[in-house]
Amino acid sequence: MIKKEDCYKIGRIGKAHGVKGEVTFQFTDDVFDRVEADYLVLEVEGLLVPFFMEEYRFRSDTVALVKFCDIDTQQRAAELTNCDVWFPHALAPADEQPSLLSLVGFDIVEAKGAAAVGRIADIDDTTMNLLFCLEDGRLIPANDGLITDIDMTNRKITMHIPEGLLEI
Repeated sequence: MIKKEDCYKIGRIGKAHGVKGEVTFQFTDDVFDRVEADYLVLEVEGLLVPFFMEEYRFRSDTVALVKFCDIDTQQRAAELTNCDVWFPHALAPADEQPSLLSLVGFDIVEAKGAAAVGRIADIDDTTMNLLFCLEDGRLIPANDGLITDIDMTNRKITMHIPEGLLEI
């Protein structure tokens, strides 16, 4: 069974495209292309399910048309509409800087004293200042100057958090 903590969200399936089972895939991270992945993980009715790709082609910088194995009709493709798409951490390149979305589910720890701050539930990128949205609703700037370490193995981010920020 694939667990959410073993993956990170990279996009969402849009509408069916054509009659042979292709779907539009709106992505925020093109990691599936950079590592030549064989499959993507789709969230179907709350479960993470691997779907192997026959082929894909880019339509724009953020949209690809994907043909999954065993999805051969427009009706079958339409069943995947609005499914979130996830990518396994294990397949992501270890030598490159992690994407912000890959940090969802990581714990934030204060650099001074190593106190646990909370777990990242989402990334807010709707403004110029990116924010880590914690599970308890608090927001912390996702600023490189505040991050001292990202431990991919233990899924932990160590940060210098300005005094008083957590009380806001």
